[in-house]
Amino acid sequence: MTHEIIGGGVMGLAVAAELTARGRQVRVIDRQHGAGPHHCSWWAGGMLAPDCEGETAEEPVVRLGREAADWWQAQGAQVMRRGTLVVALGRDRAELDRFARRVPGRLLDADAVAALEPDLTGRFGRGLHVETEAHLDPRATLSGLRERLIERGVAFETGEGRAMGPAIDCRGLAARDVLADLRGVRGEMLVLRAPELALTRPIRLLHPRYPLYVVPRGGGIYMLGATQIESAGRGPATVRAALELLSAAYALHPAFAEAEILEIGADARPAFPDNLPRIRRRGGIIHVNGLFRHGFLLAPSMARMAADWICDDIKPEVCDEDHG
Repeated sequence: MTHEIIGGGVMGLAVAAELTARGRQVRVIDRQHGAGPHHCSWWAGGMLAPDCEGETAEEPVVRLGREAADWWQAQGAQVMRRGTLVVALGRDRAELDRFARRVPGRLLDADAVAALEPDLTGRFGRGLHVETEAHLDPRATLSGLRERLIERGVAFETGEGRAMGPAIDCRGLAARDVLADLRGVRGEMLVLRAPELALTRPIRLLHPRYPLYVVPRGGGIYMLGATQIESAGRGPATVRAALELLSAAYALHPAFAEAEILEIGADARPAFPDNLPRIRRRGGIIHVNGLFRHGFLLAPSMARMAADWICDDIKPEVCDEDHG
């Protein structure tokens, strides 16, 4: 029997990896050929940061997300385990205090911040280092996993797919045609080249209105994100979003003022009302969806649970079988 997966983004590829690891035959049907901007996961930050996400997310996100770094490394991804550095401007010091009460980490003084990231010397008097977290390059990771799956015998086909028979539906927001409670949460982000900077780990700059993250991609390239807007709109990024993100980056370090803007992107993340993921079975179709802003963080655990259900009849923790 060949298992058909509809959708070739991070969720579909992770399910394919888990099924092939159990010896199953898999075919992936995606709307376009190869990994690319048509996938929401193409625009991801790539932070494997369950504890930082736990500042606002529910407990399952933290617990299940702790599987992610080891899983991605086992798939051949280059996982950088340098933790996350959280900082705030002096006027927003209360934001850092609030964050540190909710997130386990090591509090730093100015010298310790500078020791971790020399380019931030003298810019922040305090910080929080969440040492257990990691990050990866989402685009390289998606492309690499797809190549590994092809080597394992996974067939990839191009086409629009709404699953009509036994299948695993991993289409993200496109699955709103059958999942009525799935909604879009728009995110806008930029890719910058700032060769004067050599940041080595994700930096979160806290702000009461528009918190920022900067994720290094190597070679002076940084992903800068991201807005979070209740909208399924997938059009171009707005001027307001770009201004807010770039202003926050400049506040993090003035060298970003001279950075080159390589890309400005926007997409809509798939989310259920409580922002937690679901695995649902309706007839012969299993729907794996609702990763919200936690695509690379939660795809491994969701894929594992889906494969356990398919192969060993182990009902997932996040099962929603009887929903409408």
